[in-house]
Parts: sequence; C-alpha cells; structure tokens
Amino acid sequence: MDRKAIIVLVSCFALLLLWSSVIVPKLYPPSKRALVVQTNAPAETGNATMPTNVVATTPAGTPQPPTGSQLVVNSNVPEELLVLSNKSSRYTFTSYGGGLKIVELLDYPETVASWQEKHPVTNEVATLNRDATAPSLAILDGGTVQGDGVFHLRQTETGVRAEKTLTNGLTLIKDFSMGSNYLLNASVRLENRSSNTVSIPAQEWVIGTATPMGPDDKGQVLGFMWFNGDKAVDVTGASFFSSSGFACVPKVPATEYRQGQTNVFWAAVHNQFFALILMPQESAVQIVARRVFLPRPSAAEGGIGFSNAPPPVGYEASLVYPALALSPGDASQRTFVLYAGPKEYQTLAQIAGRFKNHVDAVMGFGTIWGFFSKALLLGMNTIHELLGISYGWTIVVITVLIKLIFWPLTTASTRSMKRMQSLQPQIAAIKEKHKDDPMKVQKKTMELFKANKVNPMGGCLPMLIQMPVFIGFFTMIRSAIELRGASFLWIRDLAKPDTLFVFPGLGFVPFIGQPGVGLPFNLLPLIMGGTMLWQSHLTPASPSVDPAQQKIMRYMPLLFLVFLYNYSAGMALYWTVNNLLTILQTKLTRAQQAATPAPVLTSPPKKKNR
Repeated sequence: MDRKAIIVLVSCFALLLLWSSVIVPKLYPPSKRALVVQTNAPAETGNATMPTNVVATTPAGTPQPPTGSQLVVNSNVPEELLVLSNKSSRYTFTSYGGGLKIVELLDYPETVASWQEKHPVTNEVATLNRDATAPSLAILDGGTVQGDGVFHLRQTETGVRAEKTLTNGLTLIKDFSMGSNYLLNASVRLENRSSNTVSIPAQEWVIGTATPMGPDDKGQVLGFMWFNGDKAVDVTGASFFSSSGFACVPKVPATEYRQGQTNVFWAAVHNQFFALILMPQESAVQIVARRVFLPRPSAAEGGIGFSNAPPPVGYEASLVYPALALSPGDASQRTFVLYAGPKEYQTLAQIAGRFKNHVDAVMGFGTIWGFFSKALLLGMNTIHELLGISYGWTIVVITVLIKLIFWPLTTASTRSMKRMQSLQPQIAAIKEKHKDDPMKVQKKTMELFKANKVNPMGGCLPMLIQMPVFIGFFTMIRSAIELRGASFLWIRDLAKPDTLFVFPGLGFVPFIGQPGVGLPFNLLPLIMGGTMLWQSHLTPASPSVDPAQQKIMRYMPLLFLVFLYNYSAGMALYWTVNNLLTILQTKLTRAQQAATPAPVLTSPPKKKNR
C-alpha cells in the first residue's frame, strides 16, 4: 500500500472519530426534559376528583424522553405487595396499577463471575421487569380506567386478585394464577355496575419493560418483538431509538414505536437471555413501545466506573385495544397467558406447539439464518449431553465437525488458488501483450484458466458456502442461555467477553473502549486476530487482484478483531478453533502438493488462421 493510500485511510478514520464524538453531539445534544415531579393536582375520575401522583422512578437529572400514557397512582396510599412462588419463579404483585411488578427466576443467578473482584456471583436471582415504571397488565388510558391507580390485592384459592371500583361505576377485576413452564394465566374483567353507559377510550395494556440484566449488560440486543400471524417482527431498541441514521448521519430520534393492524397475536420485551411475552386470547389492535431511562447503578452495585456511565435504558411495550362503551350491567373480559422466563428453546418450542402461535420465534430464529441457528443449537446441546463435556469443549467439538464437513471443499479451493498463483507469469505476459485492450486481457485470462482447469471463483466458494453457518453460529451464541455462566480455561462466562482486566481512563477508545469504565483487555479475541492474520498470510493471493487490494485483504482480519472484541467469548472460541484448523489444513495441503509432481501448465489455445 503506497503512502497516499495510507494517508487517505488515516484521514477517514480520524474524520469518523471526529464525526461521532464531536459533530453528532453538537447537532443532537441529549434531551434535557425535566423529570415529572410528584404533585397533588386534582385529576378527573368519573364524577369526582382526587389527589393523584405520577409514579416516577427515574433519578433526578436523567434525560427523560417524551412519553405517552403514564401510570398514575395516589401515592398517599401505601403500596401493597403480594407474592406467589413455585419451584422456578417468584411473582410479586403490586396494588399500584394492579399488575405484576417483578418476576424472579429462581434457577438463574442475576450475575455471574466477571473480571471484577467486587462483582462476583451473588445470591440474587435474575429478574424481569425490574425498575419498570408500570407493572405488567396495568391498563393505561387516563382517568376513565385508571382512577387513582390503587387496587386492592388479595390471595385467592388459585392465585391473586387485584380489584378496583371507580367512582364512575366501572369495576376492574384482575385474576392471576400460576402455570408450569414459567407461564402465568391472567384474566381481566371490566364491569359497569352503574346505571349509566361508561365510554372507555382506547387503552394500552402494559406487557412489561425490557431491562438490562445487570451493570455489565450494554443493551445491544435489548428490545421488543411481536407476531403478526405471518412472521415475528424483532426490534432492537438501541437501533430504533438511535439518533444515528444511515452511514452515521444524525437523525431526529424516534419517540415511540407503533405498529399493527388488528394482527398483534403476541408481543414480548426481552434482553439477551430472558423474555416476558404476553399472549392474548384475542389479538390486539397495535403494539406501542417507548424508551424509558432507568436508575443508574451505584458504584457498590456496578463496580468502579459504572456510576459514571450513561444511565441504563429500558423499553416499555404495551398492547393497544380499541375504545368501547359498556351499557349498565355489561362487562368486557380479556384473557392472557404470560410467559416470563429464559430464552430456552425446548421450553418455548413446547409452548409454541401447545398454543400454535410460533412463540419460539423470540429466540431470534425467524430470520433467513434461523434454520442454521436452530440446527447448531440442537447439535450443541446434543453433543453436550451425549459426551458429558463442558460447553467450551462442546464448541470445540462442533467446530471440528463443521470443519470436517467442509474439509474436501476447502482443500479443493486451496489447490485451485495455488494453481492460479502458479499461472501468475502467464497472466502477467497476457497483460503486457494486450495492455491496450482490457477486454482481450480478460478473455485471454479466462481461456488460460479454462485450459488449466482453474476456477477463478474457487477461492471464494468455500467462504460463501460457510457464511450461513457462521451467521447461524453468531445468532445462536447471542441467545443461547446454555452458555451463560459456562466456564472454559480462563474464561468465566462464554456468553460474555473474556475480560482479564481493564485499563482505566481509556474508555474513549473507539469501538472497543467502554465509556465510564475503561479499555478491557480481552485475551481470546487477540488470539483470534493473530490466527486470522496467520491464516491470511498462508492463503495464496489471487493473481487477478491488484497488489494494493491484496495487502488490504491480508489485514482485513483486524476489522473482525474490532467487531468481535467485546462480543461473547463463545464466538471468539469458535472462530479461533476454526482458524487453527484452516491453518492446519493449508499446511497439510501444501505438504501433499510438494510431494506431488507439479502439473504442466498450458497456454490458452491458439486459433487457427484460415
């Protein structure tokens, strides 16, 4: 690569840093909207007024995005909590909104061991809907249905009942009962016990809030999903509500997501490994989702530096049901099944088969690569169970098996590229002879390839064929809860980067630094990058590629290193083992070729003159 090309690349990189760190914040500064403060202003509820307060858990000074419907409660009335539990889950219900406040998954720890000594495995369990502004199945519409927002809770023979009668004669009755496989059954009944017709506007029925799993969770896969009867639509909140548009061009960030045309059959909020899915018996009109800012963890909770990081973000989603009018004595009832648990494929597949609603799509297998992701996950679990080995060694075994399947194709590709390299002198002669006629150069080169039985696409074919497997592995590892907390060698958690320590004060390093934390030292991605560079220098270069482009392609692995540096160690382990096997195969193929007499190269056939 000449000096001019290097200067251009360095200038582009510097401009990218300047654009993302200086120009974008100037054009689109963070919102400074004030926090909603508790007041005792009267609110209309049916035929009377009463003091109400907006429940706001966001800490003061945190930017607050615009919101739609909000949970309104009279905070002068103490909050009641009622807990139900079974062997796998603990459900906490609240009188504020009359819904499910938090779900604790007793079989899964909140955090696993990390590089921080002050952040070891804790006795806390994984939670769903934590720090949410509204409980699941709270109904938001204003004063007609909410009233003062305070329900009466009581335990029943089958579970929990939340009940409330408003001054307009409308009574809300919510019944909850536990099921198996992390399921919770719920029915909500609206009864008009007055002598007048009660008109109820369109309502938002809260599904829940997607929240990070802990201070280490940066929320890259945090979001929401809904099923329209044909396919599941998965929305990553960080991307949808981002202020960066195409090619990092800034845009006005969205304030809410609203989709659906009476075809929302189920909807979910989820993080990397857990999901809260609301499955109504009657499809909803729309799904609406908004970004909410959550309380920032303290230094004691998140370790040094986390308290200075940006506040964590969650995404609250709700089902929208249309307006209705209840005549005296009439009632409206809706029935739901709520799944609050891990993204564990076998469990979700059983539920999907039971309700015939494809709810297992929450695993992220609904894309074009889903077939490969599902096959790899099932294969990984089968190998783990049959051989009784750790998931780290399971990834090694499945990588070896995949490599063996593609071994003949890769060997043929290596031989083809070697033959192309040996044709370099003849190709150079053709270019020199017909330097003024590019079309003739291309024609003569292809004739030379044909005469020597060389496929110019032979080097790319194995990569193209293996690409679906790689993307499938990437998707599978991102959501495989089996890898959460699985250790291997020095790696404490295959679902997270193998951070050994952090360089403080270097969080500003683009792409791999963590603002407010520092620059993590992840050993396995560095090993992966080294094996990729080694492999690229062993691979014969195509003679038809420009020398400058060849140098760029050889150092292309550095881009993959940056891309996967802070990704899960399981992915870096797969790629490292795959690189080592490819290097071994390349060396074996070269040794075999060295022991075999070199083929006689022929020139392109000459046309006879008539």
